[in-house]
Order: sequence, then structure tokens, then C-alpha cells
Amino acid sequence: MKTWTSLLFITLISLALHSQPVFTLQDTLRGSLNENRDWFDIQRYDINVTPSYTTKTITGHVNWTATVVKPSHAIQIDLQQPLIIDSVVYATAAMKKGMALSFTRNLNVAMVEMKDKPAINSSFNLIIYFHGTPREAIRPPWDGGWIWKKDGNGKPWMSVACQGIGASIWYPCKDHQSDEPDHGASLTMNVPDSLFAVANGRMIKKQRLNNLMSYTWEVNNPINNYNIIPYIGDYVGWSEKYPGLKSDLDLHYWVLRQDSSKARSQFVQVPQMLKAFEYWMGPYPFYEDGYQLVQSPHLGMEHQSAVAYGNKFMNGYLGQDLSGSGWGKKWDFIIVHESGHEWFANNITTKDIADMWVHEGFTNYSETLMTDYYFGVEAGNDYNFGIRKNIRNDKTIIAHYGVNEEGSGDMYYKGSNMIHTIRHSINNDSLFRLIIIGLNKTFYHKTVTTQDIENYISTQAGFNYKKIYDQYLRTTQIPTLSYQYDAKEKILTYQWKNCIVGFNLSMPLTYNGKKYQLNPIDYIPQKKLITQDNFDINEFIKTINRLFYVNTVVEN
Repeated sequence: MKTWTSLLFITLISLALHSQPVFTLQDTLRGSLNENRDWFDIQRYDINVTPSYTTKTITGHVNWTATVVKPSHAIQIDLQQPLIIDSVVYATAAMKKGMALSFTRNLNVAMVEMKDKPAINSSFNLIIYFHGTPREAIRPPWDGGWIWKKDGNGKPWMSVACQGIGASIWYPCKDHQSDEPDHGASLTMNVPDSLFAVANGRMIKKQRLNNLMSYTWEVNNPINNYNIIPYIGDYVGWSEKYPGLKSDLDLHYWVLRQDSSKARSQFVQVPQMLKAFEYWMGPYPFYEDGYQLVQSPHLGMEHQSAVAYGNKFMNGYLGQDLSGSGWGKKWDFIIVHESGHEWFANNITTKDIADMWVHEGFTNYSETLMTDYYFGVEAGNDYNFGIRKNIRNDKTIIAHYGVNEEGSGDMYYKGSNMIHTIRHSINNDSLFRLIIIGLNKTFYHKTVTTQDIENYISTQAGFNYKKIYDQYLRTTQIPTLSYQYDAKEKILTYQWKNCIVGFNLSMPLTYNGKKYQLNPIDYIPQKKLITQDNFDINEFIKTINRLFYVNTVVEN
């Protein structure tokens, strides 16, 4: 086992290499796959929780099922303070009864010592009993924790939001994105009989426990830790079937009783969204578990097969168009964006949150694809260009690895604009669509790195986009197309500036029915382009700016 001292040494080395920002031992424990985490593979979580609305406390237990991939005898359990671990029990199929294990606690991490090392390829269960007052989310979903609210009729309304802060904010787990439970999870919620409890997947059991009702829901597919979520309230629901690409997909909707009428009108957009997304991204990835849209006491989150919805039954983002183009008010932002995560974040999940642009960049771009599908290519171009104003370029999109750090929020809008830029560089929408579908097929239910995604797109497109990724993901510089135009000779000269060495974005485009191909070179002798008749340099540059995320400047 690595001791706390040796792990601290690793953290100090990391600090020496990256002076800013400062990371702590807890960051390293949470963000790295150290030897107390990498020797076992989680196969399933079975979670049982009883929340108390009046005291804002929870009690529960979690059963881990895991397989051994290499010898070790210490297990790291993640559970964030102030929650308390009561006991830990180790069990195997060969044991007549479980064995209590001792553990030590270091803030948000517990370390469990076992007497013997389990055999490779063997399986074991770890049952962790816990209780306490979980952190309360004050501004969900932007800060994480349990949510304790009341609906308009005064009834309790409870849930959890925990992306970023981590699922260990409310249940003991191996809180690292790289290890999803291969065979899914179950969540049992014991609640007052005046309330109804919803979770991911399908309800498999309902029973009375004294004065409580117990609801058990189950997913059979791999699932991110932070996506396993309870929704508890005065819910009513209805169902329908969507004729999808794989078969009939079960759709279920759960809303507060008071909002049923408004929800039925707004949620007709779900089949429309699915039609567009299955066209652009391939089959919905979780047919076995169905699709649910659940009203939540916060704006929304991509909880797998139980998408959280809190957009007040309005189009746009709480009624606003984030692009300013007008197209963003044609559809419900939360239905579209959070459902888009079923493909990117839930189907394809990054191993380290430093690579979260894969989740947010592609999902942000799904908004453009939705607009494109129903209103045309130019509408999609308008929308994507419009959201560009939200880019800050404050820091790089890809963050530090192994310390549970997210990169810049530009992973949304800048990530989307990078994808749009690559799409127009490919200049073949049929191929681009096959690439997006291929990503979801090749990395179906898998965890990935940014290199996996970058290499796949380059290979399928037949062009090495490495320098383009480096430019947009790993710097804050926006490439500048520096140009001069000789109207008399009809010659456009140009080159890249404000970019990394070797930046080689190619820009094919059609202007006034004529095809042009710009292949600028960075910081070296300029390229030349012979233009056609009826060429307006200002309109031509506007076309470039609209399709490619670059700056342009006239060279004197």
C-alpha cells in the first residue's frame, strides 16, 4: 500500500512541475488511479439510502461488486465529509459470512486494510455502511450535494447534483470516471409513502417498509458514478414508445403533480430531439434501460437514462437564446443539451475530467446539429456563430491530469466552435456525420482519453488535425488569418499568425458559387489565391469568420 507520506511526496513532485494552480493530497487521491484503486475493477453498485427531509440527513449502505486485476490488499473508499463510514464488510462467494474490516480515515478518503491479497480474476463484495449530514447544494447544479426543497404544494422535493464535486458527496464509491460499473447499478430509496421515488433505468421493485415505501431502480448498462441519482417528490408520470433505430424505445416522463399539464405540452419535443440525434449521432445508447425525463429541483443534468429537467417548460435556456440568433428559442435547451449527453458523457466518457471537452464540446455542438436538422445548414451556422460571443479564452480547455481538475468553461462554446471548424475543414457533411456516428459506435459504453477521440477523427477524415487540437484545446490563442487583397490583380495573399508552430488548418469554402481552397502556412512566406469575378473581399472574409473559429486582420 502507498502510505499517506508517499502519496504526499507524489503530490509535492506534481506541484514542483506545475507551480500553478496548487493541488493538495486530497486532489491527488481523488484524481489519480493510485495502487489502492487500480487493482480492482468495479462491476456493479447496489445502493440503498434513506433520506430524512426534516433533519437533512441520510443513512444507507452500498454493496460494491468488483473483480481483481492484480494483487493488492488495500482499498481506497471515497466518501466526502461530513458523511461518516460506520463499518466495512468484505465478502466473497466462498465465504459463509462477511468479514468486518478495519479502516482509517483521511478527510474525504478511507483506507481499508485486508489481511490477504485476493487472487487475480476473483470477485469480491465490499459492503459499506454510512450515515450523516451530506453537503447541501446551495446553487445546484453548479455546486454539488443533496437538494432539500418543497414543491408548490408544500411537499418535500429531494434530489442530488454531483458532477464535478463527485458522487462520493453522497455515497461511498470509487469516485473516478475511468471505472464505471460494467454491469450497471441499482438504487433503492426508502421514502415517506406520500412521495414517489425515481432513479435511473427501470423500477424493478416496490414494497412497504413499516411507514416507508421502498423503490428500487436498476440500470443494466455501464454508468458514470455522478449519474446515479435519486429523485424524490410528489411525482406523476406517463409513457410512450419511440420508433428508434434499434427498436421501440421506452420513453418515460416524471413531473411534479402540479406541473403535469405544462409538461405534457413541452415534452412533445423529446421524440423530435431523438429523431435528430439518432440521425446525426447514431442509435440512442441505452435502449435496454429506456429514456426518462425527470423534473428536477435544479436546471438540469445529464443523468443517464433519467435526464434531469428544470427549464420551467420554456424554449431556449430559461426562455433565453444563448446564441442571439433566434434559432435557440425554437427548442427547449435542457431537453436538447442534457439529452445530447447520452451520447457524449454517458455513452462516451472520459477517463479523466481534464478531458471533459469531449463531453461538453460535442454536446454543445449537438445544439447546432439539432438546429441544422430541423431548420437547415445556414440556421446551424447562425447558431454556432452566435454562441461564439460566450467564449472567454481565460485558460486552456484541457486541464492538469490526475488531480480532478476541469479545464476552462470554454470547453462548451469554444469546443463546439472547434468541432464546427473541423466540420467545415472536412467539407463533406456525409463524412462528418459518419465520423460522429462512428465515434459512438467505436467507443460504445467505453471510457476514453482525448487522444482516442482526436486520433479517431483524424484517421477517419484522412487529415492529421493534431495541430488544430493543440491550438484550440491547449492554448488560449485564436489563430489570425493575416491577408492582403489586390483588387486590380484579383490576388489574395494570406498566412497564419498568433498560432502555434505548424498550425495547418485548411479552409475550403464556396463563395458566390465558386469553390476556393485556402491553405495558410504559419509565419512563413504567404500563400496566394487567384480570385474570380464578382469577388467581394469583405463578404469573403465574413464567410470565413462564420464557418471557422479564427480572427482575421488586413495586413498593411
